[in-house]
Amino acid sequence: MTARWLSLLVLPLLACSSSPKTSTGRTERETDSVIGQSQIPGATVVKKALDASDSSRNRIAAQDSIAATP
Repeated sequence: MTARWLSLLVLPLLACSSSPKTSTGRTERETDSVIGQSQIPGATVVKKALDASDSSRNRIAAQDSIAATP
């Protein structure tokens, strides 16, 4: 019972403390981009997810710049 509670406390802390770079020295975004350009199954889905993320980021940046303009 105590081990269960301990794991409920420790696992979220481990998940939050992950490094922004992978073991290869690349960021997760760079790794996903390489995967999206490859010929492996599912690569097109990764590329579409990156494109959607870029579109969302660009839209938010445009809204922020409009809001900042007096």
